[in-house]
Amino acid sequence: MITTTDPIADMLTRIRNAINVNNNQTNVPYSKFKESVLKLLKTNGFISGYKVDNNLKKNISITIFEENTNPRISELKKVSKPGRRAYVNSKEIPVVKQGKGILILSTSKGLLTGSEARKLNVGGEIICEVV
Repeated sequence: MITTTDPIADMLTRIRNAINVNNNQTNVPYSKFKESVLKLLKTNGFISGYKVDNNLKKNISITIFEENTNPRISELKKVSKPGRRAYVNSKEIPVVKQGKGILILSTSKGLLTGSEARKLNVGGEIICEVV
């Protein structure tokens, strides 16, 4: 069994690697937090979908883009790292690429995009940036 110090960074790297080799699917080990991040990515149209496989080892199968189409993700970057956490309050939440991308934040109200967090007037830990 392989353990990683940052499972979210591992998931983002797997998605980035799949895009780089023009693969439209990838698998990651299951966690509720990863599923929440993927739900936000799907809601905002950055991935086509995901499916939780309830086999012996729980996995999440991610469909990044449909066949014969281009991936919507051009940049995927982990902001908060185990050695350096990045927190912002609601007034300091940055806008990503003039609104073309999203920021995923872990807040007291759950995982939210930067614009949702601004509307709800909550800050939190910046998880990643997607363009």
